[in-house]
Parts: sequence; C-alpha cells; structure tokens
Amino acid sequence: MEVYILSKAQFSELTTRLDTLQNLISTQPDNSKKAIMDNDEFLKFMGISKRTAQSWRDEGKISFSQVGNKIYYKMADVDKLLAENYNKSFRK
Repeated sequence: MEVYILSKAQFSELTTRLDTLQNLISTQPDNSKKAIMDNDEFLKFMGISKRTAQSWRDEGKISFSQVGNKIYYKMADVDKLLAENYNKSFRK
C-alpha cells in the first residue's frame, strides 16, 4: 500500500475539484428518463408535423404506445427508425 502526503493547499485543491465534478454530474440530465418521449417531444425531435407522425404510425414505420389519447415512443424505436432509413454518403 502506497501512502501519499499532500500539503493543505493540495488537499484543498483536490476537494474543490471533486466538488466541482460532483456538481457537474448532478446537473446532467438523467438519460434514463428520456427512454420514452411523448408525441409532442417526438414531433419536435424529428421536425415533423402531426400528420406525418400519424402516417408513419399507420404505415408501421414507427412503433408506439397509446394510453388514452396520449401517444408515446420508445427512444430505441426512434433510433431504429433512423438506422433503418440511414443512407451513407455517396462520396468517398
């Protein structure tokens, strides 16, 4: 086991940096909450109209859940839609 000796100033700087890191981590959005988005978030994210989203659902292009009048999408399904319609650049 190695032992390191820090001066008071070094220890203070280290704890300040750790506090800064902890604050940065705590202010980051929790991505697990974004695993599902509602229809309005989906429309904004994709930059499409309500009618386009309805067409994609009717055509089976995107999976969704409906609870009452509210529509929800899994982020994994949105990623799948984008991956299935991905076109590589024609240039090399």
